[in-house]
Amino acid sequence: MTPELFNNLHHVCIVVHDIGRAQAFYESIGVGPWVAYPPLSEYIELEAPSREGFMSMQYRVCNLPNIQLQLCQPSQDPSPQRLHLDTKGEGVFHLGFEVPDADAAEASSGLSVKMRGRRKNGTGFTYYDTEDSGGVVLLTRATDPSTP
Repeated sequence: MTPELFNNLHHVCIVVHDIGRAQAFYESIGVGPWVAYPPLSEYIELEAPSREGFMSMQYRVCNLPNIQLQLCQPSQDPSPQRLHLDTKGEGVFHLGFEVPDADAAEASSGLSVKMRGRRKNGTGFTYYDTEDSGGVVLLTRATDPSTP
């Protein structure tokens, strides 16, 4: 594993039952502004337990000076996020780390892949199956410059 793979924390993703209610709470304590994450359809290569479950999730993001917060409301379609919400309740689903190259990060991780997605330009994400051993899902992402 590349030592610097998980040293640039980009975001914390929180799964919630009601994204509007959660956003309103955070705004009431001064955390905002929030924006909708771009359409998930930008991922032309997708490996997920359920494409429908992945594509139907709602995300909102808030870029703070030091980190991005993400709210995720999964639909009733199957997804790891839905399973987490149903079995553990609302809370942190994953920690996202920025990497320069999504494929190189995945190849050097030595970890089992839970889900992955890539855009046409090769940027994208990889979720690793780390919840049982590390207490939380870890994710690496190479960001498209036009994406929040």
